[in-house]
Amino acid sequence: MSATHGYVENKDDLLKRLRRAEGQVRGLQRMVDEDVYCIDILTQVSAVTKALETVALSLLDDHLNHCVAEATAEGGPVAEEKLREASAAIARLVRS
Repeated sequence: MSATHGYVENKDDLLKRLRRAEGQVRGLQRMVDEDVYCIDILTQVSAVTKALETVALSLLDDHLNHCVAEATAEGGPVAEEKLREASAAIARLVRS
């Protein structure tokens, strides 16, 4: 039996958002290749960054509501590990 991840219910939405971000990154490459004005490129970088942050926050929310919630209900070392993982993930997001 394979483990299910918290994001499984939002998988299609996540994939759609990631494909959109992928297209935006390709657009950025094209902009640089075509020598587009710096500020216009930076505006698009900001849009891609926001799109990826939205994906990250959705995944974090799903992780907290699924994996961490289940582990804390069970308690013990698994719960402590899941809480450490979530805390480290939040710290990485805040630093980025």
